[in-house]
Amino acid sequence: MIGVPRILQLSGRTAARRALETGRSRVLMTGAVMAAVFVLIGVRLVDLALLQPGTEPREIRANLSTRGAAGRAEITDRNGIVLAANLATSSLIVDTAHAPGRLLDRLAPILPDLDRSEAARRLASGRRYIVLRRHLTPEEQYEVNRLGVPGVGFRREQRRVYPAGSLTVHVVGFSDPDGRGLAGIERKLDSDLRERSAPLALSLDIRVQHALRRVLSERMALHRAAGAVGLVLEIETGEVLALVSLPDFDPHRPSVASESERFNRATLGVFEMGSTFKIFNTAMALETGAVTLTDAFDATHPIRISRFLIRDFYPQRRVLTIAEIFLHSSNIGSAMMARQVGGGTQREFFRRLGFLAPMGIELGEVGRPLFPRRWSPINTMTISYGYGMAVSALHLAAGAGAMVNGGLLRRPTLLRGGGRVGPPPRRVLSPVTSEKMRRLMRLVVVEGTGKRAAARGYMVGGKTGTAEQVVNSGYDRKKLLSTFVAAFPIHRPRFVILTMLEDPKGTAETHGYATAGWVAAPIVANAVRRIAPLLEVPPVDESSGDLRERMHVDYVRVSKRNGSRAAR
Repeated sequence: MIGVPRILQLSGRTAARRALETGRSRVLMTGAVMAAVFVLIGVRLVDLALLQPGTEPREIRANLSTRGAAGRAEITDRNGIVLAANLATSSLIVDTAHAPGRLLDRLAPILPDLDRSEAARRLASGRRYIVLRRHLTPEEQYEVNRLGVPGVGFRREQRRVYPAGSLTVHVVGFSDPDGRGLAGIERKLDSDLRERSAPLALSLDIRVQHALRRVLSERMALHRAAGAVGLVLEIETGEVLALVSLPDFDPHRPSVASESERFNRATLGVFEMGSTFKIFNTAMALETGAVTLTDAFDATHPIRISRFLIRDFYPQRRVLTIAEIFLHSSNIGSAMMARQVGGGTQREFFRRLGFLAPMGIELGEVGRPLFPRRWSPINTMTISYGYGMAVSALHLAAGAGAMVNGGLLRRPTLLRGGGRVGPPPRRVLSPVTSEKMRRLMRLVVVEGTGKRAAARGYMVGGKTGTAEQVVNSGYDRKKLLSTFVAAFPIHRPRFVILTMLEDPKGTAETHGYATAGWVAAPIVANAVRRIAPLLEVPPVDESSGDLRERMHVDYVRVSKRNGSRAAR
């Protein structure tokens, strides 16, 4: 029989064991809870440090929407060189409920260009969350963060950047801080750029663009011109390899650009193109059978029609063959040719060339051609030499391409491969007439007003055009638009090149002249020498008998005195 002390002893041991087990269970439970807490804290730290999209407080981030160019596709040239891309940046945001009173004083040394008055207005606007400064540099963000100011945070954004700067601004365009396209390709193809993931490849070749812009800007400065235009167009595809409009501007700072800098003279500007229109007038007359190259018109005296007087800038004062009219750029002869063809045929010819409608290209900045509603006989005659009708430089380049490529008009495009997926080319001229036009344009460079456009080895052929500009409803003889449009190599045309100077001034080198043969043609020569190797155009021997024979023009010079003819 167990005594009472023994029973008490066993009961005490059982209670102690139970207490020990209970304590151990509680310790384990407490440890598990603490471990779980630490795991949760660790996960949250990893989430905040690595997985969250922004470093700013969640409360601030929740009250500001994500903005910028996020998701906007890159834009490249035809060789993959980036022309527009997104750059990750941070913007400074403030919770006005917690920001200190002298916040701007503390930020001033870090952000010296911050507009204090505008920033103060925003802080006092009554809104709790404001963006005080967008697109901080990493150094600025670090210095602001180091201040440890309450109520200040950062929001990650995407900033649209343009590595080529002003070089491609009139093509690529620019966007606003929220990533909306405002000009150029950025605006015209805004939706496509938002939706696509792959880069958008343009037809531009940045090398050709740079070379053309350089020679243009040099000549623009030399002749103190108000503006300049340059174009290079691939004839076979219609792809624009270079499009330059000067002056230009920085796409990162469009708000400080002047109206003249933002104006795209190549596509938005429409101009009376002067004697470059003789390309189309001559082609039209030959195509309709109204004339042949050896037919002649008397250009001895100016033509008076109504109150207008049509005269030649370089008067020959004799009977001229069709080839000579083109060679010497005779307004009188051109007007006679157009009158013989007729206004109805002329209007229809320009309609087929697309000169009566805005150019269909991937830009919003396109000008609407100007032409007479009532196509009178005087309009027919003046349009033949480039007055009374205004088109863009791109219209002129595309039309010239059709005159030399066998007669097929292709719509210009700024997209690589755009010529293959665009509308099919439209025949506007027969191959036979096109061949004659190639020979005539070569003749202008070899013997005529375009001699300074010659680039040895590259067989340039083209046409000068000098037009007086309209000032106060009248023409100013001292304010010229000087243009040269050419193709090379002209015996097997691959590229059209156009150069234009707006209101150039003569120099001692040009003997005071500012006409196209003196100021625009040399730009073509310099540009062709630079870009032909880039475009893999091999030089040829221009003196070879085969080439001379292929580009020879049989025309007859008519003597003023006795009417005798001499073969040329």
